[in-house]
Amino acid sequence: MKNRNIFLALVSILLASIFLALPIFASEQGKKAVEEIELYVGGMPFGAKISSEGLTVVKFSETKGKNASCAYLAGMREGDIIIKINDKSIRKIEDFVKEIDQSGGKELKITVIRGNKALDFSVTPVYSKDDGKYKTGIWVKDSTSGIGTITYINPKDNSFGGLGHGICDSNGKVVEFMKGSVIDVEINGVVKGQIGCAGELKGCFESKKIGILTQNTPCGVFGRLYESPSNSPEGLVKICTKENVQEGAAHIWCTLSNGNPEKYEIEISDIDKTNTSIKSFKVKITDKDLLEKTGGIVQGMSGSPIIQNGKLVGAVTHVLINDPTTGYGIFIENMLAAKES
Repeated sequence: MKNRNIFLALVSILLASIFLALPIFASEQGKKAVEEIELYVGGMPFGAKISSEGLTVVKFSETKGKNASCAYLAGMREGDIIIKINDKSIRKIEDFVKEIDQSGGKELKITVIRGNKALDFSVTPVYSKDDGKYKTGIWVKDSTSGIGTITYINPKDNSFGGLGHGICDSNGKVVEFMKGSVIDVEINGVVKGQIGCAGELKGCFESKKIGILTQNTPCGVFGRLYESPSNSPEGLVKICTKENVQEGAAHIWCTLSNGNPEKYEIEISDIDKTNTSIKSFKVKITDKDLLEKTGGIVQGMSGSPIIQNGKLVGAVTHVLINDPTTGYGIFIENMLAAKES
């Protein structure tokens, strides 16, 4: 009996050791799989245009001479997404205007999404003598557009990730959308960043649609390009896992002019290897040429790929308003984890 108990105890210890080792083994296998991924380096600008699930309320105007719209008085707020009027789906601004104008001044039930909740508001349109139409005092938009930088392109299917953070509404909420387009864009100017005022890459949208957007997440936007990149500055590179990111010198690729990505030197610091969001480490621009051109990190550079020791570390995400030479970067692992397979 004694020998049998010793045997069972040894078996229990052995099984426990195996089960404890399994997560470690799986983790190590996962790291090896990530390290073997090869991606094209980005650095090219792109225009993103997304159509939201409904109409986003952007502001309110006066109705009936009051310093508030009837919709605002009913409880609606900026950032609300209008999805229905009297239980009829609303997807275009034209549909919204038509429903209001044909109301005849009768009370309408306007359904909105606020956060994760659907809310109903009773709004009575007011007749405008100036325009000869009924109005609610709501300004809405049905799409959002902006300029960002592509971080990487997967050679297997031309899928890409960019921006390094989500496209958000005026309240900082990631915009939900039904469909999105990737538009070719030409950078034609730079507004330099200054202390207290973020700079900006100025550009114009071309007529050519070069891909589709499929996701808008807190860690970046994702989609698919119609063609393989012809101007990837470093070609295919491997992933640098967060455990291997080091403080010190690195470089980024971004496009300021002539249509091609250019290389600029940076310093990485304050690395948080446990971070799973968009502020994984700090990025300081040290390149004199880039500082002369932009003053540091500016809007439109978000998504610029960061390379260290020949591997893709991540992307630039934000600038510090009180120091435009410094901002944040996201681990490429965090971006890939946010992308749906």
